[in-house]
Amino acid sequence: MSALLEVRDLQTYYGAIQALKGVSLDVATGEIVALIGRNGAGKSTLLNTISGLLRPRSGTVRLEGRPLEGVTADLIVHRGITQVPEGRKIFGILTVEENLDMGAFLCRDASEVAVRKERAFTLFPRLRERRTQLGGTLSGGEQQMLAIGRALMMAPRLLLMDEPSLGLAPALVRAIFQVIREINAAGTAVLLVEQNARMALRVAQRGYVMDTGRVVLTGAARDLLDDEEVKRAYLG
Repeated sequence: MSALLEVRDLQTYYGAIQALKGVSLDVATGEIVALIGRNGAGKSTLLNTISGLLRPRSGTVRLEGRPLEGVTADLIVHRGITQVPEGRKIFGILTVEENLDMGAFLCRDASEVAVRKERAFTLFPRLRERRTQLGGTLSGGEQQMLAIGRALMMAPRLLLMDEPSLGLAPALVRAIFQVIREINAAGTAVLLVEQNARMALRVAQRGYVMDTGRVVLTGAARDLLDDEEVKRAYLG
């Protein structure tokens, strides 16, 4: 598979505190890559740096060979990367349908927006049932569905997902991971940060383990699942 995303030696700081200490990784076209590690390891910082919400002090990020350093977050979305943020961050005072429309803010083709919205409703039938309901009145699981649906409205080539199962009941977690498989099967690559490391590695082809701002281990997802150190530290 050809490289879609290439990250090399990223160094990102919060003031004087270095959060990323030379992180490198790749995501191939059509691949799911899991990113696991303890809280504070730098996983969310990495996603926010890739998506342009944070600026690295040094290092490179390339999408299909094109550099993203200095590119604003909205233009990074336009180039094909969207993010499902930790904590969902939907627009609580907007309806489900209005939230989806906000996700397609760069698309000027009304018929294409309608096609993308129908896809979101097909993936998440519950959102169709609640299309006129305010986002802030949805359950946690429904808000997560909406956050994913909103991100898909830009028809991304790469979807960054930050803790999609956080706070959800086991049945909803299984449903969300099935949707991740379906999104990937339709051609979207996924970089997945997930507290449920076992589930993340089961859905992914490859994985990276982060600790204190560095990648400390990488490999095929099935190999990481069988790795005794990974089992002891992250799989329970």
